[in-house]
Amino acid sequence: MDHSTASPVAADGALPLADVTVVALEQAVAAPLATRHLADLGADVIKIERVGEGDFARDYDDTVHGLASHFVWLNRGKESVSVDLKSPEGVELVLRLVDEADVVVQNLAPGAAERLGLGTEVLTARNPRLIVVGLTGYGTSGPRMDAKAYDMLVQAETGLVSITGTPEQASKTGIPTSDIAGGMYIVTSVLAALYRRERTGVGAVIDVSMFDSTVEWLGHPMYVQMYAERQLPRMGLSHAAIAPYDAYPTSDGEVLIGVQNDRGWDALAREVLADDALADDARFATNVLRVEHRAEVDAAVAQRTRRLTTAELEERLARSGVAAAQVNDMAGLVAHPQLHARDRWREVQTEKGPIRAVLPPMNFRDVELPMGAIPALGEHTDPVLERLGLSEEERARLRAAGIIQ
Repeated sequence: MDHSTASPVAADGALPLADVTVVALEQAVAAPLATRHLADLGADVIKIERVGEGDFARDYDDTVHGLASHFVWLNRGKESVSVDLKSPEGVELVLRLVDEADVVVQNLAPGAAERLGLGTEVLTARNPRLIVVGLTGYGTSGPRMDAKAYDMLVQAETGLVSITGTPEQASKTGIPTSDIAGGMYIVTSVLAALYRRERTGVGAVIDVSMFDSTVEWLGHPMYVQMYAERQLPRMGLSHAAIAPYDAYPTSDGEVLIGVQNDRGWDALAREVLADDALADDARFATNVLRVEHRAEVDAAVAQRTRRLTTAELEERLARSGVAAAQVNDMAGLVAHPQLHARDRWREVQTEKGPIRAVLPPMNFRDVELPMGAIPALGEHTDPVLERLGLSEEERARLRAAGIIQ
């Protein structure tokens, strides 16, 4: 498919958040993920960065033509304004930006915004319609309120690592799950607050924590612990509550099979594995029984899938409506035919030249969401401050003083 047959790229006015301005006092992953999605939806996101250093995620690695992979993932479509927030004049510049903004998102260290003179009370007093979102690690009260809260630490504190990994070894997830959870709840909160403000004219102060966000995602294992007094085991690719559910060998590879209900088990046994006796085995009649006899189920399925090639097994599974998938690595993802067939790849500009990126997952039928450039540090300082009314001479003075970059 070429781009001419994709959803139209509409004028800015058709973008859902075209008239929304966001000031982001952010770093690392969680808040930048949230504001990148707001930018995807059309918001003007002004990212405030340290003079000389910027968001420290800029220096995580140099994988993408010399740029950090996390940074190019999380900061597309933003304007970078480099300001010294330890300077009163720098803080005043940010306050003037906030006066014109709709949303402020910050994930600075606990208490840092207040110490800089950018606390919630200051911001909302200047702009009562403002929506202020503060992301913390553990919330604004409680014994861990001031604790450092990197993604891995929150995964550990919430117990996420206790259900992730193999039976022999606990593991954090391969992506920053707690960061991503916090970022997505920021997005949800901002959209809800903007909708409420449209109806009432009232702004909002919203607190989101990585801890709370991750706890919410742990609902199933948490309820098993509370009401069955049982810790879910680490299952690798398997599933604590479903069987069969795992990667099963073929004569030339493996296929992940997930049977969600008893009809699926009957179809797997009779139609895919061609074994009526297996389908009629009383030990495996229900999911509860199959989980109870998981080792026998897995052994029986594996014994039969080994007789088939991967292609033969996948064809039978698809014909019978049994859920299955290939276990891909990242190379498999990049080459995945689903991304190619649905025309998901686009080109995004950076200071080091164009790179490939995947369209945002929010697919509006009437408009393709923008894929803005990844900003160089301080790239938009001059144009943004010019919009505030600062003359070229004023900007030159601030730059000479090290207050802006």
